[in-house]
Amino acid sequence: MDDPNFRTEEEPVCVAWQRFVQTILGIAMLIVTGFMLHFYAPPATRDLEQQVSQLSRQVDQLKQEQAMPAMVLNRYRNSICYILGIYRVGRPGQKPAIRARVSGTGFVVADGLLATNRHVAEPWYRDSEAEALIKQGATPQLEKLIAFFPALSTPVNITPVVFSAHGDLAVLEIEDAKTIHQLPPLPLAESVPNPGELVAVIGYPMGVLGMVAKSPPAVYDRLALRNDDQGAANELAALSLIRPSATYGHLGDVVGDKLIYDAPTAHGGSGGPVFNAHGQVIAINEAYIDGFSGGTLGISVESLRPLIAAAQKPAARPATNRSAN
Repeated sequence: MDDPNFRTEEEPVCVAWQRFVQTILGIAMLIVTGFMLHFYAPPATRDLEQQVSQLSRQVDQLKQEQAMPAMVLNRYRNSICYILGIYRVGRPGQKPAIRARVSGTGFVVADGLLATNRHVAEPWYRDSEAEALIKQGATPQLEKLIAFFPALSTPVNITPVVFSAHGDLAVLEIEDAKTIHQLPPLPLAESVPNPGELVAVIGYPMGVLGMVAKSPPAVYDRLALRNDDQGAANELAALSLIRPSATYGHLGDVVGDKLIYDAPTAHGGSGGPVFNAHGQVIAINEAYIDGFSGGTLGISVESLRPLIAAAQKPAARPATNRSAN
């Protein structure tokens, strides 16, 4: 004979267990259905998902490209300097046949070391008039070569250490390196860029004139007609107005160690870094072709690496005529 009390105790437990099993089975069916919908969705649904994903990636890339010039300028501005020099070519005891100023851009590549163009560090390089005088016995000489950094109120002396034997590149030593230790070297790209990629060029196009032109009105009125570039640069430095400019465009072609891009530049921008969309230096700005906006030329950082390595060797300093391949 059944005990009614015993049956009354067990019935709620059986019902609860059945409901638990049903719930588990329901969840399992939902999970299986989700997987089936994901992996066996109609082709049109998958194509739409792929299109949305691709569009999202393109938008993210566009945002990155638009923000890149401002990002590299703000992040690396203080490591990019304005270079000013005076040189002469002549015979000892005679008035120099050439005495001129040179200006350009340089950037920190290692502790106490700058990279720039050879024609900035050695201004008579590829100068037909100067080379003709040198062949006739004249001697070239740098009277002064200094660098103005945005974060410093006074210039620092710089000395050429290594020149490229076959290209327009040079590495220089910052003589007062203690004041430069806080400036981070710019990151050099590890891979060769592809045509079509976005590039940004940072430098000092038009030199002092360019910086004076974008200075506040009171400073502009005082310096606009001054012919003393160093005096004007000293005043700009004291007022924290040594500020590089950024232009951007696209890489048109890569031929050997030459990069061709349409980011505009001008005299004074020689030696500036050329960045890719990831904020890495891919080239050193070298020259531009008059009358052709797409013809700005740079030299790949692959040609710069051996010079940096040579300059870091103790034997390389303070020699000024050392060359490296």
